[in-house]
Parts: sequence; structure tokens; C-alpha cells
Amino acid sequence: MSLAQDSIVWVWAALYEELPINTGKTIRYQDDEVALFRLGSGSVKAIRNRCPHKDGVLAEGIVCGEHVFCPMHDRRIDLSSGLVQAPDTGCVRTYATKIQDGAVYIGFPTSAEKVG
Repeated sequence: MSLAQDSIVWVWAALYEELPINTGKTIRYQDDEVALFRLGSGSVKAIRNRCPHKDGVLAEGIVCGEHVFCPMHDRRIDLSSGLVQAPDTGCVRTYATKIQDGAVYIGFPTSAEKVG
């Protein structure tokens, strides 16, 4: 199920209580593959499911605080900004999330917003 709002389409991803803490879950919507995380703080974060270095699957990474470590080469990625921690470089797309009625939704940009 998805709900359109401005230039974002909110897509149902999971039930909040069923998301394991500090463990990634892969979510696919159209051409996007997202790593969804429920953190120990209770917040939910969503980022593109590929490390910018060698395409490591971030949903399989280790979560520590507000970061995920790529399972391939241990790049540390901030789950809020998508930035790779120095001295490494790169950035991963982040997605808005919201919790509503016990369900987690991911905000995907509409097709027009993806261009550019």
C-alpha cells in the first residue's frame, strides 16, 4: 500500500514491532532497494542498500548507534545523513521514514523528483 503526499509516495515497509533492533531489512519498491533499520533508540532509518565503495549490501552490515558498517570493507555510514565517515569518502541516499498506526512507511520520491 502506498500513500501519495506532495512529491513523496509513502510505502508500507513493515510492522514496527516486528523489526528487529539494530538489524537491517531489505525493502524493494519499484527500482529502489532500501536498507531499513530500527535502532536501539527506537528511531527508524532507511538508506540505499548499497555501499558507494563496492556495492556491499548495507542491510547485512553491523549497526552501532546511528551508523552501519558495510559488511564488505567496514566503511562506516551515518544512517541519518548517508555520509561515509572519513578518511573514506562517499554518500548513500537516505529516505524519509514515518511510523503510523504501528506500521513503518518509507518515503520514496515520485518519478519526477528522481530525475537529476
